[in-house]
Amino acid sequence: MSTRDLTDLLFRPASELGALVRSGEVTARELVEASLARIDEVDERVNAFTLVDREGALATADGISAGDKRPFAGVPVAIKDLATPVAGMVMSQGMELFGDYTPDYDAYVVRRLREAGFVIMGKTSSPELGIVPVTEPRRYGPTRNPWNLDRTPGGSSGGSGAAVAGGMVPIAHGSDGGGSIRIPAACCGLVGLKPSRGRISRGPDLGDAILSTDGMLTRTVEDCARTLDVLAGYEPGDATWAPPPDEPFANAVGRDPGKLRFGLITKPPIKAEIDPVCLQAVRDAAELLTGLGHEVTEVDPPWGRENDTHMLALFTVLYAANIGLGVAFGGMVTGQEPKPEQMERLTWEMFQRGLGQSSIEYMAALAQLQRYTRELIDFASGFDMLMTPALAQRPLEVGDIKTDGDDPLGEFARTGRFTPFTAVFNVTGQPAISLPLFHGEDGLPVAVQFAGQPVGEAALLSLASQLEAETGWAGRRPEL
Repeated sequence: MSTRDLTDLLFRPASELGALVRSGEVTARELVEASLARIDEVDERVNAFTLVDREGALATADGISAGDKRPFAGVPVAIKDLATPVAGMVMSQGMELFGDYTPDYDAYVVRRLREAGFVIMGKTSSPELGIVPVTEPRRYGPTRNPWNLDRTPGGSSGGSGAAVAGGMVPIAHGSDGGGSIRIPAACCGLVGLKPSRGRISRGPDLGDAILSTDGMLTRTVEDCARTLDVLAGYEPGDATWAPPPDEPFANAVGRDPGKLRFGLITKPPIKAEIDPVCLQAVRDAAELLTGLGHEVTEVDPPWGRENDTHMLALFTVLYAANIGLGVAFGGMVTGQEPKPEQMERLTWEMFQRGLGQSSIEYMAALAQLQRYTRELIDFASGFDMLMTPALAQRPLEVGDIKTDGDDPLGEFARTGRFTPFTAVFNVTGQPAISLPLFHGEDGLPVAVQFAGQPVGEAALLSLASQLEAETGWAGRRPEL
């Protein structure tokens, strides 16, 4: 194949590429070389990768031959540089504090990706400790959106989103603690599923995680489902886990979802203005669903009321504790006391806030949020799914959020007005997916978020594949 043909392959589904390698039509080395060439061609402008493992990727590819039965044998993938150890690769978490810290072990999700045959190309950028929904860490500089290099690809899995949208890899790993898979998916025109709490193990470092989970950024719903089958499942020692599905998630793709009842929500959980483009997208999606035989009812959710500020404060207690733990971990693995000059001002402020919280305050916030979750789940049980705008604003301009400025906590509050609809489903633990249904006149994707019932990924995937067939988003690609 010509170099151009190989580059075009990287915009095709990962599932399809795995089949091509198995059949011998394409070799794993050809795919890896194409990925490396594309990275060389565009990443100087996009800045998605923090590390590219050229020799390691080629060596892995050379060990894969035609007939390999693994579903993704020879397919290039990138791993987010945030709390996801990859043996032999620097894990910086976007911070200067971590220096060149290099784990000697894989996270369980990384092990599962290797076992499925993926070839790891390197690590992708995230903001410091994944705090904000833009990817502009001081250590590495801003990652840019392939659809418009002046705009953010979102965050915190922004490097992964940009790498896939830019055709550097066909698929990439992400994680989501407040929207960090769904936000870059919305900014970059990709499919981004946050699985149910406990669906994917956070081992070996964590037994469970209240807010955060791993997942993938993909072009197609089939890739989303098939990689969920790879990553999902109990690992020995997990503190909590979701019940296994009755059948592979891939079986839901292409299946008629039946007539579904949707609760349409346009009122954000916090005070935020909704861009008319984002609002029109969710209404256009409702019209599309109605045309497909579904039932859509606009509803007033059990948020956006007098307890807004209270619930945001409770979430911030948990969030600050998680950030504080990340900073403390950096100090532990590097053998030093964390200092403010080793991180952005927002990270330091969140670290200090985490240190200042008592254990009782943390447990009280957790208990109140769990009670709040029961109210939200009870509300959601009146529908098969909820739907909201994925974002409240168009992808922000690079540099708009200043995490190292004079008012870092004020900037953090601003980010919530950009992405007010995502974090609530981290609190409830429900699966939620961002789908790139439309494309704006500004040249940027426009996405809608759907949230399913607890452990309801299969229904979400079935719906998503129906909408994918109607809109054909996978064929769109930016001009770089």
